Amino acid sequence: MKNPRISLIHPTSNPFARNAALALSERGLLQEIITTTAYNPHAPVARYLNLLPQKISNRIANELGRRTWIPPNHVAIQTHPWKEAIRVALCQTGLSSYLGLGKQGPIDWVYTSLDRHVAQHHLDNIDAVYAYEDGAASTFETAKPRGIVCLYDLPILFYRMSRDIQLEEAERFPELFSALQAAKEPNWKIERKEQEIQLADHIFVASSITKQSLLNVGIQPEKISVIPYGAPIEYFQPQSKQDSNFRALFVGRVGPRKGVHYLLQAWKELKLADAELLLVGIQEFPEKWLAQYTDIFRHISSVPHTSLNQYYSSANVLVFPSLIEGFGLVLVEAMACGIPVITTPHTAGLDILTDGVEGFIIPIRDVEALKTKLEWCYQHPQELAEMGKAARRKAEELTWNLYRQRLASQVENILRIKKDGS
Repeated sequence: MKNPRISLIHPTSNPFARNAALALSERGLLQEIITTTAYNPHAPVARYLNLLPQKISNRIANELGRRTWIPPNHVAIQTHPWKEAIRVALCQTGLSSYLGLGKQGPIDWVYTSLDRHVAQHHLDNIDAVYAYEDGAASTFETAKPRGIVCLYDLPILFYRMSRDIQLEEAERFPELFSALQAAKEPNWKIERKEQEIQLADHIFVASSITKQSLLNVGIQPEKISVIPYGAPIEYFQPQSKQDSNFRALFVGRVGPRKGVHYLLQAWKELKLADAELLLVGIQEFPEKWLAQYTDIFRHISSVPHTSLNQYYSSANVLVFPSLIEGFGLVLVEAMACGIPVITTPHTAGLDILTDGVEGFIIPIRDVEALKTKLEWCYQHPQELAEMGKAARRKAEELTWNLYRQRLASQVENILRIKKDGS
């Protein structure tokens, strides 16, 4: 019997979409990948970059590198790059902020345009589509009447829970409202999110907290599969720390959604000697808000993903006190480097680590808990190092290969049940 044919749609390249595509390909299920931009560093375009001035070449190469997507053997990849190219140009030139389109530019335009294009041109001769949040409404609406199974991947809390948390945060910190995106989503976007989960035949999530956000709005548990993402143990490895200073590290978007303001308050109150708080990532707090904490942390803006290993390895502990997350890939990256973590139940913490073994799980918004765990880490270097070894061992169990096996098996099971029931 011929294998089912599935198309996977994601507007950009990221580890979970690439591994989902590979999972389906390994079982002979994947017919094509549809995205905006897929850079192949082995293709001729990479050689042509060397003809440009080095500064320009490096900038383009870095931008393209974040969009690397080499399709599995015998799988077509269809790209529709122009709208994404316009968005990137607007962001790089600063025109996006000047025109009031935000730091990310017209990202919704890119997502909805690709979704509509797939609905119109990419649903022939397939049995199922695998699509992601904000990029599936039109595709599912067109696919359902044609008997195409709609598989949905929700990589972050469903918007209602996310919105409620951010509205609560805006009440606590009115000055941070402009940095709390989900508190001000337009109605048309909310309607699309609601449409997507209702049309989906099955929903894949990476953490228990994301599942809970769906259960809260009435989605039946049998419609949801929790499959945690994998740890990149091959290219994130433990390395020797090069200094003796205690260092707490945060990696991610430096803003209120990630709970960074609580971390800053905790660190300021601790006043640890010979210790550093290092924040790595794009700054998303309102302009000048961080000035009150300028002297207590060091900030490094966005860095190439390939260089993160050195930052993890320079730290004693990763602190990721996120309020709203779907997983938090930085957790498994740090663990792969042998670094213990402090995180909250609103990440994949409950799914991937044991409190007190590979790190600590603390409540969201809890400055006192942050202070207590950070001070313990500071005062117990030997025990913390043992936690780091346990974190690496756990990461070695949470491989991307395991994620792919679990995802592909569940997809096969869903399609089998759908076929038998039709």
